[in-house]
Amino acid sequence: MLIRKFEELPVWKLSLSITKRIYYLTSLNKFSKDFGLRDQIRRAIVSVSSNIVEGFEKSNNNEFVRYLKIAKGSVGEVRNQLYVALSISYISTQEFKELNDELEKLGHQLAGFILYLTKKKLDKDFTKKNQ
Repeated sequence: MLIRKFEELPVWKLSLSITKRIYYLTSLNKFSKDFGLRDQIRRAIVSVSSNIVEGFEKSNNNEFVRYLKIAKGSVGEVRNQLYVALSISYISTQEFKELNDELEKLGHQLAGFILYLTKKKLDKDFTKKNQ
């Protein structure tokens, strides 16, 4: 399946869905008043979708992989910030579990996509060398 627009990417769609949930959670109660943590987690989750898009728009697999790796790192950053929010009772255990599960899913999807694009490049290189 040829993807022509970043809006068609499943990883982008999932990251946007998680972003909406993070923004909602961080607008509630004590979390909304902790400007440092609130702003940091929001920046990190927006960074995920932004890096997916920026890499896609480069129209180069090497660059795309590089940006997907950055996005995956930001997923880890958001997960860590959720642990912080849980430990200081900004979010419930249930909220943490649901979001953490979604972030783990996103991280796995990004890793799989990175592997796919890397293998695709290696396959092309191998084919070129043996022609």
